Amino acid sequence: MFSITVRDHLMVAHSFRGAVFGPAQRLHGATFIVDATFRRAELDADNIVVDIGLATQELGGVVGELNYRNLDDEPAFAGINTSTEALAKVIADRLADRIHAGNLGEGARGLSGISVTLHESHIAWATYERAL
Repeated sequence: MFSITVRDHLMVAHSFRGAVFGPAQRLHGATFIVDATFRRAELDADNIVVDIGLATQELGGVVGELNYRNLDDEPAFAGINTSTEALAKVIADRLADRIHAGNLGEGARGLSGISVTLHESHIAWATYERAL
């Protein structure tokens, strides 16, 4: 299996519901390093996994939709806890939509999977993986 990973970062505000979150139930900020990994079994006709420039651009577009937002005010997140795990899934699903729409080029149609990792710090992160 071949893969490439591109990186961006994301800064949001949000709060959580539930005693398990302790003081994070109050509004707070979070900064994440975002890694998106694209996978395929065989390289495409250009001998690449996917155009790294387009992958970087599309990750930036997805992150830009969330960056500097209070997620508590975003309709897409009404009624859910925007945990690191949940945000990784949202970003992966939005990237998958862009892949299916052709935004990463025809070669990207051969991708078999994507994973998104959100690094909360140098010692904690969460990943969501999905098939394409």
